[in-house]
Amino acid sequence: MTDAQAHGLPERFEDEAALEEFMSRPTEALSADLAAAPGDITLLGVGGKMGPTLARMAKRADPERRVIGVARFSNPDSRRALEAAGVETVACDLLDRDAVEALEKTPNVVFMAGMKFGATGNEPLTWAMNAHVPAIVAEAFRDSRIVAFSTACVYPYVDVRHQGATEAVPPVAPPGEYANSCVGRERMFQYFSARHGTPGRLIRLSYAIDMRYGVLHDIARAVLAGEPIPLEMGHVNVIWQGDANACALRALRHCATPSAPLNVSGPEVASVRALAAAFGERLGRTPVLTGEESTTAWLVNTSEQTRLFGYPDVPLAKLVDWTADWVARGGASLGKPTHFEVRDGTY
Repeated sequence: MTDAQAHGLPERFEDEAALEEFMSRPTEALSADLAAAPGDITLLGVGGKMGPTLARMAKRADPERRVIGVARFSNPDSRRALEAAGVETVACDLLDRDAVEALEKTPNVVFMAGMKFGATGNEPLTWAMNAHVPAIVAEAFRDSRIVAFSTACVYPYVDVRHQGATEAVPPVAPPGEYANSCVGRERMFQYFSARHGTPGRLIRLSYAIDMRYGVLHDIARAVLAGEPIPLEMGHVNVIWQGDANACALRALRHCATPSAPLNVSGPEVASVRALAAAFGERLGRTPVLTGEESTTAWLVNTSEQTRLFGYPDVPLAKLVDWTADWVARGGASLGKPTHFEVRDGTY
């Protein structure tokens, strides 16, 4: 028996169907935590990169509970796939206050909407999506538990020799308008949480990993293609998307008033240089590296996540193995680079 099999992890993913099945597979711990947060679940912004697998995971964890996915659904195929998995869907523009007010009010809400890529040059819409929409949602769902996705980008850069920013580090003047608009998102949820007594959590996520996108995907593709990999942002945190999905759903049991931040990522401070070397070994290529590592990076300390949920189920080494195999076989890509190397906050 291989190490992967011993830990219930597949050796590889044959196709996207196998990938999404495993990424949406719930654990007993998730089912137990959801049982302590009764009631139907609404997922706002379900049409993004993580929404479909999180929705499927929630439904699989408790098939009798209603899971309602809300998005604009510009892609009808994604809507049909969710409905085939037992997820109810509602088309809604979250910028439309009246439409949001008209949504069914469920006891549990996971907020996943936001704008990052394309923010530069479209700053007004970025602030509207990342700060105005949260205010609309926080008022409309004031009687629900709200777990809202945020980002590690709200933190200042921290020394890479340490464990990353804890939740106690204030989100003061991070680089770029996108990051500052995400501070605005958090402040809106915190304000209305305190005003209405709405329990919540702010998930400060750092790089969820899917074989089709993410920091590891970006580095592996660059190694395979012989493209340069900048090292200035030389250290990152990453987490398997299935683990990130589970943390967000389990956080419904651990909401606070006013809404409190929770870092979600892998426990390791991963070196971009070391990751490139690991992919080089697996892919039979010599990585092309440029620049030098900075002494600071966007990093988070996940001690509180570990206290609440334990360590992620999928370790970093297995993520590297899976990604190398997927990229080497020409597996699908979402074509959405993370731009993890950016240090000025320009997206």
